[in-house]
Amino acid sequence: MSSAVTRRDLLQTLAWGTAGLMVGSSLENRPARAATSAKLADASSIRYCLNTSTIRGQKLPLWQEVDLVADAGYDAIEPWINEIQAHVADGKTLADLKKKIADRGLTVESAIGFAAWIVDDDAKRAEGVESLKRDMDLVRQLGGTRIAAPPVGATNQTDLNLQRAAERYAVIMEVGREMGVTPQLEVWGFSKSLSRLSEVMQVAIESGCPDACVLPDVYHLFKGGTDFRSLAMVPGSVIQVMHLNDYPGDIPRDTIADKDRVYPGDGVAPLAKIIYQLRKNGFDGVFSLELFNPSYWERPVTEVLTKGLAGMQAAVAASSAVSGWTEE
Repeated sequence: MSSAVTRRDLLQTLAWGTAGLMVGSSLENRPARAATSAKLADASSIRYCLNTSTIRGQKLPLWQEVDLVADAGYDAIEPWINEIQAHVADGKTLADLKKKIADRGLTVESAIGFAAWIVDDDAKRAEGVESLKRDMDLVRQLGGTRIAAPPVGATNQTDLNLQRAAERYAVIMEVGREMGVTPQLEVWGFSKSLSRLSEVMQVAIESGCPDACVLPDVYHLFKGGTDFRSLAMVPGSVIQVMHLNDYPGDIPRDTIADKDRVYPGDGVAPLAKIIYQLRKNGFDGVFSLELFNPSYWERPVTEVLTKGLAGMQAAVAASSAVSGWTEE
């Protein structure tokens, strides 16, 4: 498939999604309907993952986190690159850790790294790409196939050229194909670049990569001001992993921070509708619990893991009993 065809097909998908939103808006004065009969992706195919930031404060080694995550009933784990590096620095092997992960019935669906692949400075960007290669190699050695690609280094930049960003994403996508690890464009709501879903989708589309994918996060979408209804425009295959969390309703968007994230269901995010829309789009991937709440770091790990998983599962179950924004 050529780059031009890929961009056209993706843009057509977005156009159909936009049309759906316009129809939904025209019907906003009609009585709300019951849950639609539209076919949804099977909820049983959705997998549940633990992003290890959720239990960062307990300061456990990665190998121990693997056991706890498996015991709690998760399907996968999403470690941070510094944890993997610490495992190696402690004299342990990644081959043994990979085996342990597999033996416990888990997979490594994603990993969190901070390579500066997107910056304007040529030397720093080249250095960032090399750093990303090393990170990808660590992930690959654990059997992982994806890594987060946030806009590190451009967080405070207000004039990032999105077309240039797309070209740079195409470069790391090619690196990822060679390494067997896909970089996922991550939305950072607090950033001054790639803070909104529309910006991340523009970069993905203009990269011309048919296998481009994005990594949204409920908290970051809210923080960056993205209207959750815009998820209707994103094909399910473009989102393979989504960070799931919730946020309280009494903290303004401009001051809410990572530390304010709460368990799914303990906040005001419209999780059932969000998940419904994703499933309607064909999403059947991974929900990864990513929290940074210091109060949870003071709780027993098993309690945090259990509550987090239950919250995600309840949100997915609730998504089968609602309709989408465009159908009301």
